[in-house]
Amino acid sequence: MSDSPAAGPPTLRAVRVAGTGSYLPEKVLTNHDLERMVETSDEWIATRTGIRERRVAAEGELTSHMAAKAAEKALEQAGLAPEDVQLIIVGTITPDTITPATACYVQQHLGATRSVAFDVSAACSGFLYALELARHSIATGAFQNALIIGAEKLSAFVNWTDRNTCVLFGDGAGAAVLLPSENGHGKVLSSHLGTDGAQAELLNIPGGGAACPITIDNVDQKLATLAMQGREVFKHAVNAMRRAAEVAIEKAGLTTDDINLVIPHQANLRIIDAIAERLGVGKDRVFVNLDKYGNTSAAAVAIALDEANRSGRLHSGDHLLLVAFGAGLTWASAVIEW
Repeated sequence: MSDSPAAGPPTLRAVRVAGTGSYLPEKVLTNHDLERMVETSDEWIATRTGIRERRVAAEGELTSHMAAKAAEKALEQAGLAPEDVQLIIVGTITPDTITPATACYVQQHLGATRSVAFDVSAACSGFLYALELARHSIATGAFQNALIIGAEKLSAFVNWTDRNTCVLFGDGAGAAVLLPSENGHGKVLSSHLGTDGAQAELLNIPGGGAACPITIDNVDQKLATLAMQGREVFKHAVNAMRRAAEVAIEKAGLTTDDINLVIPHQANLRIIDAIAERLGVGKDRVFVNLDKYGNTSAAAVAIALDEANRSGRLHSGDHLLLVAFGAGLTWASAVIEW
């Protein structure tokens, strides 16, 4: 009597990006505006970062509000009704509340009552972490669709007296809808995630958590604002993003020559240029909107993906490389066939 052959690993479904959306607050804060707030100048900011202006959320406008508005556009483009959404993942480090998750508020705003909703805290890599989690959830058949969002209200966590950090950040949200890929047309080809917790203190918000609650004794120290060791972050960012990009491209069975468009994290133009140079990718194949929005953390790659999509930069069959780096330290990359 012979044994039946052992079952192999389950077949995973291909997953595609079916729709994108983004939202930016109306208020524009220019470098010239910042000149009146801290000791800085338009030339100093633009030369060192590439940023000219950024968006700031209105009073009472929360991370979940911006996330929901970006999500609505992505759902409309994908042809998916809110009540049919099964999974919502929000990447953010500026949640409406410590608990519940911002994704719960987004679910409420959208009326996506049938969905499972939770947050991912991976700083600027958050959207790509969400992409990986959602992709595998759909690929295994656990969910039939997913709404992933990167959203930040960084203006609420910036020290507006620190000229080294306050000039960098902006508010906004970007979203994407993931669905199974029919007949293999358009799909996420590969991804790569990484973390180095030993470098956590290079970029963080030291106060406000259990390690350092904000009290009447320390409230004037602005501990619940972003703190960064800029030079060290720059060095780690360039190296980690280059490695992440190379790994994802190799996993996809491609070379850098096959990449039609690179959509990098929008933190600093010098970082973007350094990565493009190390990958051997010309500036004409790199999407940049940093000058308009600054660093929007988890929202940056998501907003850029939507702008590239809606501006006609993406065509069927194009290969996109998305790559990000953030506090943690975290990094992430993905290659998508559009």
